Amino acid sequence: MKKIVIVHPRRVPPVFVCRKCLKRSRDAKEIKRALKSETKRRAGGQLKPARVIQTSCFGICPKRAVVMTGGAAAGAGGYVLVSSDTEVPAALARLQDGQQLSKPQS
Repeated sequence: MKKIVIVHPRRVPPVFVCRKCLKRSRDAKEIKRALKSETKRRAGGQLKPARVIQTSCFGICPKRAVVMTGGAAAGAGGYVLVSSDTEVPAALARLQDGQQLSKPQS
């Protein structure tokens, strides 16, 4: 039996963005640009920046927002809704810094 090898990536966990939401958004170009520049800024030269991956639909489909997930939030089933490029830094902070995403009160 072969020995199990554990590998640690040189990159921050990826950010997944719903392609369908992004396509419908009026600010799609600005949101994509803000995502890319913010991931580069957060990496700070020590690690490679997180990849921004456009995925198929998450099934949430908000009217005027883009659905994103990544990092620990993706494993926990958490999503962030972004409706403008100014909300991107706060959204990435919640996804990548491991902050708990608030659950709706029932």
